[in-house]
Amino acid sequence: ESDKKNLIIAYEPVWAIGTGKTASAEQAEKAHSFIRTHLGENMGYDGEQLIILYGGSVKPSNVEELLSCPNIDGGLVGGASLKPADYSSLCRAAAKQS
Repeated sequence: ESDKKNLIIAYEPVWAIGTGKTASAEQAEKAHSFIRTHLGENMGYDGEQLIILYGGSVKPSNVEELLSCPNIDGGLVGGASLKPADYSSLCRAAAKQS
């Protein structure tokens, strides 16, 4: 039971893996909402306590819109973490959202 409190989910659309393409904020929000609801209703998790990260090409140009979605709790950053200026921009955007 205590393990359920430590679960962090990272979601990336299969079509976005390694492509640099990003889901729209609306698409990502819909997927995250489904994951939260499904795990809450079918797996016994407290959906409100789940941490769900978006991992499909989070970058400075889309991070604020993605993090403004109610069911997206953070980002799983890939390529943008290789450029210090981009990573710093992502961190600042995340700090503004929290």
